[in-house]
Amino acid sequence: MDFIKNFPFFSIMLCMFCAIITSCLGRKAAKYLTRIVLAAVVGLSAALLVYTYINGGSFVYYMGHFPAPWGNEIRAGCLEAIFALFVSAVAFLSVVAGGKAVEYDVEDKKENLFYILVCLMVSSLLAMCYTNDLFTGYVFIEINTIAGCGLIMVRQIGKSVVTAIRYMVISLLGSGLFLIGVTLLYSLTGHLLMSNIKESLLPVFESGDYRVQLTIVIGLMTVGLSVKSGLFPFHLWIPDAYGQSNVVSSSLLSSTVSKGYIFLLIKIYVRTIGFDVIEKSGVFNICFVFGVVAMVFGSLIALREKSFRRMIAYSSIAQIGYIFMGIGLGTKEGLVAAVFHIFAHGITKSLLFLSSSAFTEGSHTKSIHEIKGLAYEHKFSSFCYSVGAFSIVGFPLLSGFVSKLLLGGAAIGQGLMQWIALLALAVSTILNAIYFLRTVIYLYIPPEQPLKAEEPKPYSSMRGFSYAFGVTVLVLVNFLVGLASGPVINIINKGLEFFS
Repeated sequence: MDFIKNFPFFSIMLCMFCAIITSCLGRKAAKYLTRIVLAAVVGLSAALLVYTYINGGSFVYYMGHFPAPWGNEIRAGCLEAIFALFVSAVAFLSVVAGGKAVEYDVEDKKENLFYILVCLMVSSLLAMCYTNDLFTGYVFIEINTIAGCGLIMVRQIGKSVVTAIRYMVISLLGSGLFLIGVTLLYSLTGHLLMSNIKESLLPVFESGDYRVQLTIVIGLMTVGLSVKSGLFPFHLWIPDAYGQSNVVSSSLLSSTVSKGYIFLLIKIYVRTIGFDVIEKSGVFNICFVFGVVAMVFGSLIALREKSFRRMIAYSSIAQIGYIFMGIGLGTKEGLVAAVFHIFAHGITKSLLFLSSSAFTEGSHTKSIHEIKGLAYEHKFSSFCYSVGAFSIVGFPLLSGFVSKLLLGGAAIGQGLMQWIALLALAVSTILNAIYFLRTVIYLYIPPEQPLKAEEPKPYSSMRGFSYAFGVTVLVLVNFLVGLASGPVINIINKGLEFFS
């Protein structure tokens, strides 16, 4: 076996061992070890992506070298590799850019606990990405939930504790529904491995037996993961979870965690149950309807929101709706567009939270009206935030433009769905432009009473080389994905071919 086939296993275990070792370290050592490990995982994921794309196909790694059902399996192809690269890169850049904010928000004695939670979150996302076993996926869903709760309440203010409890309750509801679906699927097939389940389901579906039960299974797993990803109307935890968290926590939760659950759902649709079975069950139509409603509803709430960070958080509801609308089209083109939007929105949302933290935390201003003129105090952060805002709206040259173009193109030729999708895209984009460009305009309005030279500037934890490096890379990646989207689309297309 080629040595590079060990890289998925190495990536997961590096993060898990980093979490264990970090518990024994001081805050500075924990911070630097986490950065080193995440950088190593980025390198491993990049190498795996090159290997799988050049060689084509995918491979299975047997845990302990024991085949199923005695051993567990990891499966890797170029789609899993690019998702792992996305998760690890966003986590690395978030931790690097938000390091000072962590020091500002977290007690010195508990700072290593924060990095333990980051490592557990990344390892669980990588495991959900690579696993070929449904129950293993459930186990790491629960690990991810616990890590997410810890990251929300790390600021230790009353509001964050309440928010973490709400997040825990709603997330456990989603996990429970998913586990019931896994249990029923096991009772139908006698397997937990995704490939074996698909082989067993095909004759069952063709015979016409247990179709109702199978539809219930698909519905339970879809609803469970939709709850955890924050799809409307299961979005109630999102505004406070993203708005009240530490900036690194907000970046990770909004950019990678919700996307990890959607990626697992795509694996279940394509690799575990089969696209044809899902299509005949009618679940795609439900995904489409809820996705379209989320696109419009999330944008309307964001438009009415007065709090700056909560407005950014509410926009995630609409963006998750974009992804489910693409999935709900029930075509390969729609699936490609949905996966591309996962990446485009992930890097953009991380950029928005990291860059805007200079206004919301550094100057302690929360209201949109209170950011007036702050671009003259925070020139670099304001520029980076503007890039993220333009990307969400869908300006050309940026990743958000390409994802909306792909979603619109995927809807062409889909009958009634075509007009509904295009209308929802148009309405949502107009609303995006209103509430995001409004904040950009507010930033660049000249302040009525500029600070005098002798007055001290407001404290900001979001300064220094590390912050500038992390945010600059996110800006460059946003432009890179927008200008050179072809290779990314090719990787997604090729990955989906071998995904099933």
